[in-house]
Amino acid sequence: KPLRQIAEAFEDLASVLNSGRDLQVAPFSRACSLVSILFGCLGVAFKFAEMDYVAKVRDLTEASKSSGTLQSLLDLDVKANSVRRGGSHSRNLLRVKRGLDMVKVLFEQILATEGNSLKDPASVAYAQVFAPHHGWAIRKAVSAGMYALPTKAQLLKKLNENEASARVQMQNYVVASTPVIGYVDNLFLSRNLGTEW
Repeated sequence: KPLRQIAEAFEDLASVLNSGRDLQVAPFSRACSLVSILFGCLGVAFKFAEMDYVAKVRDLTEASKSSGTLQSLLDLDVKANSVRRGGSHSRNLLRVKRGLDMVKVLFEQILATEGNSLKDPASVAYAQVFAPHHGWAIRKAVSAGMYALPTKAQLLKKLNENEASARVQMQNYVVASTPVIGYVDNLFLSRNLGTEW
């Protein structure tokens, strides 16, 4: 049950934050890697996001061998003046955070809408999180791909969930991921690095 695994992994991260501790890179990247399956289940519209997200999570997993916390990971890049450099751990962290945010908004939209179509929830999530950072060509390709999205029933079947259990796990992810996403945002904002790049 991938949805339950995702929700539980983010509940663990949220409880670390609630206890006042910093997030470790290893459990963070492990939790993020579980989310990859969702992008895969959404089909061609999110293929680019899946490939990009998986590569960035892999980088963070590698980084966990030399950086203990997300804070120290960011501070190393600040010191090296490489935060915004392509391929830097900080840049990859920001991209992964956007993936988590996109899934959160998608789940919020699915929970708030009736019916079997994922087109509106996915369109809203894409427009809110990814579209401001994408050029015209990617936005156009995603828009075309929205017509190939699975139905909600097909998605739940791929995830081995029924409607009731999926709603619970989606809600759990929304609640647990909110402080985690806020924490990552704050790491950037507290260092005056911004998050809109």
